[in-house]
Amino acid sequence: MLKIDTHQHFWKYDPVRDSWITPEMAVIRGDFLPDAVRPLMQQHGIYDGIAVQADQSLAENNFLLGLAHRCDHIRGIVGWIDPRMPDLRAHLERYREEPLIRGFRYILQDEEDRALMLQPAFKKGLKMLAQYDYTFDIVVHTDQLVHIPILAAALPGQRFMLDHLGKPPIRDKSLHTWRLRLENIAAQENVYCKLSGMVTEADWQRWQPADFKPYLETVWECFGAQRVLFGSDWPVCLLAGSYEQVHNLVDDFVSRFSHAEQSAFWHGNAQRFYNL
Repeated sequence: MLKIDTHQHFWKYDPVRDSWITPEMAVIRGDFLPDAVRPLMQQHGIYDGIAVQADQSLAENNFLLGLAHRCDHIRGIVGWIDPRMPDLRAHLERYREEPLIRGFRYILQDEEDRALMLQPAFKKGLKMLAQYDYTFDIVVHTDQLVHIPILAAALPGQRFMLDHLGKPPIRDKSLHTWRLRLENIAAQENVYCKLSGMVTEADWQRWQPADFKPYLETVWECFGAQRVLFGSDWPVCLLAGSYEQVHNLVDDFVSRFSHAEQSAFWHGNAQRFYNL
């Protein structure tokens, strides 16, 4: 079965630029490039991936494009953009010449304004992304999930991807509030969800596969087989688990579903959402 890993990061480590990598995250203080992840992917029958921005800069887009032009397993790029940029249209016109760029992401999780996504300027920019048929990945903490249904309803023509299950509090084994918010998000049919970034939301040293079951089941129940995708979140996942562990957690879960549902999850949904 064809499989696509929709969430991979790459960087050449810079201690200033990458200051978000704290001392406790020393395992990812280094260079992580496509040649390192490719054999890990192939061990599990994954031959295509999507590179997702890690740095908040336009230079990041150029960096990822350079990698993608040399590495044929990078099927698409989710680059960085600030939807509030006054020259947004000029940048989008430029990126039209780069078909590998399939969408963009702006890291919202650490913004002081927890409802930044609802600002008029932000929404105006997202509406422009939709005009160019670009997707938008959303990475937020649980408290910000309440804003996503409002945003998605206001922009029905924009395709949104919720990264990392909306970062549920797996470490605390808390479910109720996150589930209610996820149900409201999933009611908006233009929002999809990635099964990614789970192990880093759990106890890095002591997690067990059973810890993830209620969260995986909730996502599947809310979004259904046609709006859920796989993402490894490599190399960030290495903080709490190997590529193999991350893959197998998800593979063990989805193996109970029909062949058609598994095909949608592993590749069909990614192809449709990101126009691969």
